[in-house]
Amino acid sequence: MAITEPTSPEDLPFGAFAPKGYLARIIAWTRAAPDSFIGRKFAYALRRLGLRSLDGRPADVESLGARMRLYPDGNVCEKRVLFTPQFFDLIERDLLAERVREGFRFIDIGANIGAYSLFVAAKAGPGARILAVEPQPEVFARLAFNIAQNPFGTVKAIACALADKPGELTLFLDAANRGESSVRILRSSSGSTVRVPATTLLSLVESEGYERLDAIKLDVEGAEDLILEPFLRDAPAALWPGFVIIEDSRERWQIDLIALLGQKGYSLIAQTRLNLVFERKA
Repeated sequence: MAITEPTSPEDLPFGAFAPKGYLARIIAWTRAAPDSFIGRKFAYALRRLGLRSLDGRPADVESLGARMRLYPDGNVCEKRVLFTPQFFDLIERDLLAERVREGFRFIDIGANIGAYSLFVAAKAGPGARILAVEPQPEVFARLAFNIAQNPFGTVKAIACALADKPGELTLFLDAANRGESSVRILRSSSGSTVRVPATTLLSLVESEGYERLDAIKLDVEGAEDLILEPFLRDAPAALWPGFVIIEDSRERWQIDLIALLGQKGYSLIAQTRLNLVFERKA
């Protein structure tokens, strides 16, 4: 009888790629590094050793309160979540966690492998509703796998892009960082493209039956304005999220998105190296 070999890592159960020995110690050391200049330098040096030890293989770990299979070679998000989750958008996640409550409604736009979605799910309880939106097929497969490894039952993965109109769009991919994709041309000249379905944020929210949004996170490599401007223009104010995390891509936006959010009653409450955080009081 012929034995069928697994065709991809996803065919193997969680735990098949659990770090052991030298690699497990490196991961433990990097995660224990303090948030200081010396601590980060030490962690990043060890992280390079860990990546060489993995040699392209994934790692099955618990991170940010959830079980994930991570492929850190070629995806910056997965590298951060595997080795140094204590540094991963710490201010943004702390602010978000403070606002999580029973029945929390959260949409993770540009969900990547689910770090934000699963972080919220781990804290929000069984009454939460979370959408993890990721258009890139390869990364979406990893997202769906990670969601399935956890008992939360509150995260739904959506395989599409969000933009200013429905249809089909060209998604530009960065060959050096699989987590970086955009409907706008990337700065990298070595990328590829893929055609993906697209819809608007308002259409997505209505199709999923949401009556309110507590928070959204947008990380779409410079296309945040394409998503938010038509939503804030067309959606009833009752649907506007109270809390918004946006990747800071001001040099690529075609409108002054910060000014628009201010006009709609949002205040900038935090600015980090990568993101802007806004809140709108009811």
